[in-house]
Amino acid sequence: MGRIFETRKATMFARWDRMAKAFARCNKEIVIAIRAGGPDPKANPALRRALQNARAVNMPKDKVEAAIKRAMGDTDEVYEELLYEAYAPHGIALMIETATDNPTRTVANLRSYFNKLGGNLGASGSVSYMFQRMGVFRLNPEGLDRDELELELIDHGLQEMGDAEAEDGTPQLVIRCEFTDFGNLQSAIEERGINVISAESEYVPANLIELSDEQAQEALAVIDKIEQDDDVQKVFHNLA
Repeated sequence: MGRIFETRKATMFARWDRMAKAFARCNKEIVIAIRAGGPDPKANPALRRALQNARAVNMPKDKVEAAIKRAMGDTDEVYEELLYEAYAPHGIALMIETATDNPTRTVANLRSYFNKLGGNLGASGSVSYMFQRMGVFRLNPEGLDRDELELELIDHGLQEMGDAEAEDGTPQLVIRCEFTDFGNLQSAIEERGINVISAESEYVPANLIELSDEQAQEALAVIDKIEQDDDVQKVFHNLA
């Protein structure tokens, strides 16, 4: 077990903007989860994950409660989850997850970013073959017997385990599974009372592309702009 590889992060916009974006993303996740499976976290694994992810970004309790109330109310707030495939400059492949109440606006915004900064939207299947959709759990490694945990979780779908760091340098233990095993692995982790920082599906690239610093900054500028869009939940890429 070694250090698990992760793609380069786009961190060009200000910390407070990143925080507001993270809260907005978690708000949508909570609303979507409740609309799909109800407001009881015990009976709704997607909601448990959404609440975990909200805690991971320190989303205030009042904002979480407001999202829950909004999802249970008579609001017309309905989000359609759509996935877009694209290329950033220098051949960097992108998988863009969105949650939008206006797909026409979302596509127009994405096209405008590529027109201005380079790259283009692709057809369905144009880049997805370069990625594998996986369940990704980030755990607090403190007090964990990693060898024992690895042996226990293999029977529940564990494929990869390794060390990583949060943006602030805090150590994390990252474990991955096939997306189809997400629920099995989530249940196994929860049964063991492990401190889960976040639990999400991610598109993990099969191979990473190395670029010069100048080229990488051009690709990251597009990724950063897309990430800031209100309709965009996550952006995955294969830039090393």
